[in-house]
Amino acid sequence: MTIKKAFIAMGANLKSNLNLTLKENLTIALNKFPEYDLNILKVSNWYKTQPIPISNQPWFINSVIKISTNKSPSELLDSLQIIEKIFGRKRNILNDPRTLDLDIIDYNGLIENKDPILPHPRMHIRKFVLLPLQDIEPNWVHPIMKKKIEFLIKKQKDAQNIIKLI
Repeated sequence: MTIKKAFIAMGANLKSNLNLTLKENLTIALNKFPEYDLNILKVSNWYKTQPIPISNQPWFINSVIKISTNKSPSELLDSLQIIEKIFGRKRNILNDPRTLDLDIIDYNGLIENKDPILPHPRMHIRKFVLLPLQDIEPNWVHPIMKKKIEFLIKKQKDAQNIIKLI
């Protein structure tokens, strides 16, 4: 298989069993990517984000990573889920707090309706994905909507608080 580019959304709002800060945990998780043949090309700024749906759970730290890989979308998803498990991710209840969340946002512009659904079906309504994605790919265009990321960001109406970390 030829090398493909993909964008991965990364987030956490619970510390892993390593008892480090959320940002430290995410940085260590990034260091695992090469072990699974995921070559990191770019990492966005880090953002502190209010949970969606808005709740009383802890706020998240989020980022988006651009990678290259020779894996298929399903192989990539498998690798990401292995990394999540290493960091103590448990998939019990939808939107539960999590130690690590890795989602494929876009895989080489591919459009698929099977697992994984590509592009990510809710990424265009999530500022915590759009803002970091714009950091590293300001000319990105949604493969289905054919809209630039700047347009998608301006269209957001939710009240989610997002703070860019320095």
